[in-house]
Amino acid sequence: MGNTTVKVWAVLLAALGLGVFAHKLINIGLPLSPDQNAEVWTVQARISFSGGGGPAKLSFYIPAVTPGLSRLDEDFISSSFGLAVDKQEDNRKAEWAVRRAKGQQTLYYRISVTESDQSPNWSSKPRFPSVPEYEEPYASAIKAITEDVRSESADVQSYVRELLEQLNSLQPNENIELIRDRANNQKQWLEEIINVLKGARIPARALWGITLSDAANNANLQPLLQVHNGRQWLTFDPITGYIGMPKNFLSWRVGNDPLYTVEGGGPAEVVFSVSKNYRELVDIARKNAKANESVIAGFSLLSLPLQNQNVYRLLIMVPIGALVVVFFRTFIGLKTFGTFMPVLIALAFRETQLLWGIALFVMIVAIGLMLRFYLERMRLLLVPRLTSILVIVVILMIIISIITNELGVDHALSVALFPIVILAMTIERMSITWEENGQKEAMLQGLGSLIVACVGFLVMTNESLMYLMFVFPELLFVVLALSLMMGRYTGYRLLELRRFRAMVVEKNKP
Repeated sequence: MGNTTVKVWAVLLAALGLGVFAHKLINIGLPLSPDQNAEVWTVQARISFSGGGGPAKLSFYIPAVTPGLSRLDEDFISSSFGLAVDKQEDNRKAEWAVRRAKGQQTLYYRISVTESDQSPNWSSKPRFPSVPEYEEPYASAIKAITEDVRSESADVQSYVRELLEQLNSLQPNENIELIRDRANNQKQWLEEIINVLKGARIPARALWGITLSDAANNANLQPLLQVHNGRQWLTFDPITGYIGMPKNFLSWRVGNDPLYTVEGGGPAEVVFSVSKNYRELVDIARKNAKANESVIAGFSLLSLPLQNQNVYRLLIMVPIGALVVVFFRTFIGLKTFGTFMPVLIALAFRETQLLWGIALFVMIVAIGLMLRFYLERMRLLLVPRLTSILVIVVILMIIISIITNELGVDHALSVALFPIVILAMTIERMSITWEENGQKEAMLQGLGSLIVACVGFLVMTNESLMYLMFVFPELLFVVLALSLMMGRYTGYRLLELRRFRAMVVEKNKP
């Protein structure tokens, strides 16, 4: 195959990996670095009522649409009650039922949310309301206000904003004073605004929710105004006229129906409490993806059992180590004993740490190499000779572990985790190179293997890189693309430039 084919495959693989990476980063919200936390609010509704001894049923509105917030967890806590959750246009309602309810009954609903860029998605499309038959002098006041507002507005949004500005004016006229006198609280004031909007045939409704704070034990549902402009619902603050959802406002329900109804029991009491804590962004992103039924997020290493995750946290870094070997051999020109041996040595360094790992590697290989030359004099066959070296390596490991344990050196106890077969093959490979190419070449390849293993260890144990590769395993396609591109390199290696030093000097002579 030519360079063009390799480049095409490299571009396609890199585009695939980076595309999935960008999707997870932007759409799912997975963080780029570990240990990033986000604010999570937990809102609990405690509903209590007194049962009469017979069948009882309680209906309670729960959040359905939460613009600006993502629902992470939702719990329904009850002892012996059955539960059903029904969707009703832009609302959801939980219904608890029990055959016998005697005495005090307590039910809990709990929801955990976090900030997001989720936009409002209320789907209901209301009909235009009929103009009510207002009583005098209320009818004349509303007519005067609506005509004044209409002349100073251009569409539904500007109409509602102008109406709210006039109704909440610091210097109201007599018509506005008449409307204000009919409302004694926030709920009644919102009902009056909706009633006025009916006179202009503008669909309007109440939106109830809770303003999230650090902690609150007796939070209350607060009303906002929503109007429909023919395309979507617009949200206004009925006091300030501010358009849009307030920050950290958890939408609970829409409409003016009772928050709860009780059948077969006494009056209920609802107490809302709010608390804030912090949770890892990875966990939040996973729950968001699950809630949105993301297919890509479902095929994630995070969904595997914990023991399997630990295996892949180590395994997924092996291609990165191999890429380091390719770089050193292709562009630097450093010689090593094979391609994967430095990677496996680097993996062993994870247990012994770098300095102890280097010391133990040099010690075992040096002793094993001397014993290998002694075995050479016995003229053994290849397989028996390798087996003998393997046994010698294990004996050396045992001796070193026992001695260091007596000396109280804990790091050296990890020597048993060295790849035994790799050490044996390293000793055999180094001795053969020594015999065929001389002592210098054997030492250079041994030193090159150790240098690459050290660099591979530093790269493969980088916490940020390990996190990226585990959470975004699609980056392996990018690693594969880089490997393909490196495989077509035919230029000079860095260490080869010294071979041409004489040519450069000769050229520069006068």
